[in-house]
Amino acid sequence: MDEVQLLARITVDPSCCHGKPCVRGLRYPVETLLGLLAAGMTVDEILEDYEDLERDDLRACFLWAARLAEVKSIRVFAA
Repeated sequence: MDEVQLLARITVDPSCCHGKPCVRGLRYPVETLLGLLAAGMTVDEILEDYEDLERDDLRACFLWAARLAEVKSIRVFAA
């Protein structure tokens, strides 16, 4: 599956999850799935817990995050 096909799996619909990017309109926000991965869950564990997700859905989340990380700079402000 090429990058265009993967990114097509990420949908943005104002009526779904407050317009957050989701996987195939299934109400799984990209940020939630990336958070699970960041917390230490494996791709296989996520696929086992969320049976309607596919491996390419998680690949699409990775690609989405990679594209967002292509910014030139990020300013971090101390609280």
